[in-house]
Amino acid sequence: MADIVSRIQELEGKIKQLEQTLRIEEKKASIIELEHEMQQEDFWTDRVRATLQQRTLSRLNETVSVWEQLAADARDIEELASAGGDTKFDQELEQSMARLRKRFEALEFQTLLSGTHDSANALCAIHAGTGGVDAMDWAEILLRMYLRFCERMGWRVRIIDKLPGAEAGIKSATFEVIGSYAYGYLKAENGVHRLVRISPFDAEKMRHTSFALFEVIPDLGEVSQIQIKPEDIKIDVFRAGGHGGQSVNTTDSAVRVTHLATGIVVTCQNERSQLQNKETALRYLAGKLHKLEEEKMESEKKKLRGEYSEAAWGNQIRSYVINPYKLVKDHRTNHETSSVTDVLDGDLLPFIEEYLRATVKA
Repeated sequence: MADIVSRIQELEGKIKQLEQTLRIEEKKASIIELEHEMQQEDFWTDRVRATLQQRTLSRLNETVSVWEQLAADARDIEELASAGGDTKFDQELEQSMARLRKRFEALEFQTLLSGTHDSANALCAIHAGTGGVDAMDWAEILLRMYLRFCERMGWRVRIIDKLPGAEAGIKSATFEVIGSYAYGYLKAENGVHRLVRISPFDAEKMRHTSFALFEVIPDLGEVSQIQIKPEDIKIDVFRAGGHGGQSVNTTDSAVRVTHLATGIVVTCQNERSQLQNKETALRYLAGKLHKLEEEKMESEKKKLRGEYSEAAWGNQIRSYVINPYKLVKDHRTNHETSSVTDVLDGDLLPFIEEYLRATVKA
């Protein structure tokens, strides 16, 4: 019993230490300030700012509540352990202790997701790169991998746009991921993914290397501070592709939006309504423009530090080798596994956790 008390006290110490790192007391003070501000008559005058403040308050309340509950549960276990009991009681305490530690470790990891938009939903895109038909097939394999990963995480996915390849696979796909910290996790996957395998499309069974690009941006919703003027974009409507049904392929409901200044093009044909497709496309465009601005700022900072180097297509973040051996290796963290099948079935969390921990240390 003394051992359980000692371990729970150690865990309590870690909880308090992390609460200080997270500045929980400062967050409580911020909650009081925000609640006072929201009670003012002119709070909703600036709708965008008000919505952002509302989201901030919700996030702060959730964080404080979770850590307060964790600390309270730790104190309860310590009191029960100090009181003593029989063997069965000790076993129940051990189980409670294990569950508490697991909760703490999960929350400890979430402290890595402290970016401005990490808690937001994510807008993702996959593009086939170098490699012809193999690359398009690889892009479809990646799409399946990320759909499986989202399913494991309990997130909802909505396909926004999908362009099939001429022979196999897909040329590109765009999808929305709806779930807690979707962007925070998926931002670790942003970049070029490389596949090495015996091509199923090569009659001579030669080994081929193909590439696909995974892009992710936060879904800023209606609170994006990026203002898109009508004169800055070109909107085209066209007939949606796909399996059809209920007039999907018989009306010009699909929308393509081109941002004239940057050349960014986004399309959406998932919804049956042209208006809904337009709203989704504009939301996606706002997210891409926001990310572009952030990348420009970061590039300028790196230039000043003398560390800037142009990103090139060959700079893959991860390689998936199926032949002549089996290996998935992340080139940023050197984390690797020979369980290629598991990774392609959506077992990505170890790679994402390694990347997020590495970026925090850096």
